Amino acid sequence: MVAAMNPCPCGHFSDPLRECACTPFQIQRYWSKLSGPLLDRIDLHVDVPRLKQEELTKRPAGETSREIRKRVTLAREAQRGRFQEENIFSNAEMGVRQIKKFCRLEKEAEELLKTAILKLKMSARAYDRILKVSRTIADLEGEETIKASHIAEATQYRALDRKI
Repeated sequence: MVAAMNPCPCGHFSDPLRECACTPFQIQRYWSKLSGPLLDRIDLHVDVPRLKQEELTKRPAGETSREIRKRVTLAREAQRGRFQEENIFSNAEMGVRQIKKFCRLEKEAEELLKTAILKLKMSARAYDRILKVSRTIADLEGEETIKASHIAEATQYRALDRKI
């Protein structure tokens, strides 16, 4: 599932170019329509700010689509091999047993995850989602073990957990 929403009823909260016309109460009421259990079931929450004119017209930096496709293909192959005996096909499908079996964390990653869960007051479901996304990030980098950088990136994809 892919979903999108505005940051407030008028759509301009935190926009550097347009002033938000909403009151704090209106913004709170708008956000309260999203339930915690629903948000917990969404793996990636990403805030997408308005792009500036020069960002829209300049050539993108970074990897080409071909390079990204190659990394994704290798990650999918790693998952296919990992789950041969599990009757699942991807990290997203892992249950608690598979998470414990296949999401090995370096000590620093384990500590970072504990800190993030406590400080951000995340649920057990969010904890599992972070581990699954971290496993995927590690797969994209060709890593067997989940590192602190993978946990940090996956935690950043839980933006809505920090807003509500």
